[in-house]
Amino acid sequence: MMAMKKSVGSAVLAAFLIISAAPLLSACDDKGPAEKVGERIDEGLKDTKRAVEDATD
Repeated sequence: MMAMKKSVGSAVLAAFLIISAAPLLSACDDKGPAEKVGERIDEGLKDTKRAVEDATD
């Protein structure tokens, strides 16, 4: 009887953890302001690199 209660409790805990983690995994699609700024910086560096390469050709 005690083993059955323990396995049911483990199953409930596992289900709770999976359900709790689902929103965290799906939230990765939204870009925050820091990520947007980082992308702009990356684009600016690439543009600068291209301009320097074109000027030295």
